Amino acid sequence: MTLHSLKSEVGVRELHNQLSRYVNHVADGGQEVLVTMRGTPVARLAPIETPDPFAELKRRGVLREATADWNPDDAERPRPSEPVAPLVSEQRD
Repeated sequence: MTLHSLKSEVGVRELHNQLSRYVNHVADGGQEVLVTMRGTPVARLAPIETPDPFAELKRRGVLREATADWNPDDAERPRPSEPVAPLVSEQRD
């Protein structure tokens, strides 16, 4: 049985015997498989939707897509407006 000949509906026993093949079939093609027990549908093996982890941040405007490639050599380094030595000294106390 090739990956292309795997069924879209499968009994528990066959699924048990061919689990890796069915999981790969679902993962690769995104097609779900209906699992049956004595001919009655009991479960569904389906691909997991992987949402964009940054979608909410983009929606809120916290994050935006890059407009160009970033080169650290071109980036301006922030400069302190006043000496930092007193702050370092303060933190050490």
